[in-house]
Amino acid sequence: MGANAGPEKTISDFEAVLEKADTSVVAFEQDRNGPLDLIRDFLRTNPTAIPAAVLIVSIIGFGFVANNFLKLSTLSLVLQQVTVTGIVAIAQTMIILTAGIDLAVGQLMVLCSLVMGKLAVEAGVPVWIAIFVGFIAGGAMGCLNGLFVAYWRLPPFIVTLGTLGIFKTLKLWYSGSESVRAADIEEKAPFLDFFGQTIKLGAGAEVTYGGIALVLTAIAAWYVLNRTPWGRHVHAVGDDPDSALLAGIQTKHILLSVYIVAGFVCAFGAWISIGRVGTINPESFDQVNLDSITATVIGGTSLFGGRGSLFGSVLGALIVGVFSTGLSLAGVDSYWQYLTIGVLIIMAVAVDQWLRRASQ
Repeated sequence: MGANAGPEKTISDFEAVLEKADTSVVAFEQDRNGPLDLIRDFLRTNPTAIPAAVLIVSIIGFGFVANNFLKLSTLSLVLQQVTVTGIVAIAQTMIILTAGIDLAVGQLMVLCSLVMGKLAVEAGVPVWIAIFVGFIAGGAMGCLNGLFVAYWRLPPFIVTLGTLGIFKTLKLWYSGSESVRAADIEEKAPFLDFFGQTIKLGAGAEVTYGGIALVLTAIAAWYVLNRTPWGRHVHAVGDDPDSALLAGIQTKHILLSVYIVAGFVCAFGAWISIGRVGTINPESFDQVNLDSITATVIGGTSLFGGRGSLFGSVLGALIVGVFSTGLSLAGVDSYWQYLTIGVLIIMAVAVDQWLRRASQ
């Protein structure tokens, strides 16, 4: 009897431990399914929800504190003001999805616009060929960044910081620090400012072809990133490059292609920027590098890669435009506008960290 009691007691104790472990797992799962965790899971799967809510709340809020803010003319002006930033933010989002960053997108864009303008206006090249060469230039500059990042394994921040200086020097050298005048564009290559043409909506509101192009570009880029194998590979490389490589994804090729596509998108932004301002100035859009990063981060794209939203980046650009316009109409000094945008950026990064901890 005594000899058999030991094993039976051991088995009984083991079953008790298993039952206790099962209870602990159930309790843990219940804790993970609390209201806060449900909200966090929803936000992880719907990264556009936060910028959409912020945009709606900010529009309503400025409608109360700023005169004439809710007029259609004012809201349509906000869209016009953020068109170029929104296009560049789409390119920036693709790069940040791979856990990279591009500090040179603004200089790249302006250099492409100078290539288009000088070829069409000063060299007499047919406008379509000038635009095509501008796109090739954008893809080539994006390819240069991609080669350093993908094949030489240099940090994207350092690479694009270096090419920022290179592209800026090329921009000033190629232009001779001189602008291509609006009058010359209208006379010799009027199609260059195609995206500056407007459609009247009534009540003083109007939408430019550039604004329509922004929406269509965002839709096309969303489809490519979310409904094609290439887009899934981009997310996989950004989320975990080692696992992506083990899964058979050519990570170097994907990284290179992302920077090339981003270069083409920036070249498209260059064409749109000509219509936006009507002239081509080598010193214009100097802040679009940081503005595109701001829009992307506020829009919910993780700086650590693998998670983000193109529509969120466009909404992020609109949020920046709404705050800048709303605070100006409310009579707030410009330095408070910078403070507000800075707070939004810090809050967006804090939310991203909170969401990342949910998956660990």
